[in-house]
Amino acid sequence: MCGIIGYVGRREALPIIMDGLKRLEYRGYDSAGVVILNKNQVQVVKSQGKIKSLEEKLEPQNIKGTIGLGHTRWATHGKPIELNAHPQWGCRKEIFVVH
Repeated sequence: MCGIIGYVGRREALPIIMDGLKRLEYRGYDSAGVVILNKNQVQVVKSQGKIKSLEEKLEPQNIKGTIGLGHTRWATHGKPIELNAHPQWGCRKEIFVVH
């Protein structure tokens, strides 16, 4: 199982996505991650463990943007480690996915 949330709009995406991930945490608590697009810059933050771990990694960063994806994971395949957390991306870091 997993929880997925996305946002496209005028408001800052990160607070909206984090609120959604907290509501979806029961669907996956092995790892979590977000990707935020700000003009031509993409920022990805992932963590092993519960949403609280992701929040701690995000706290010192100033991530801005109005487009984003978030994901919580319950590892059914692969170890519940940060490397396996979503979002995942293509080799050029032009395509980001959660599934």
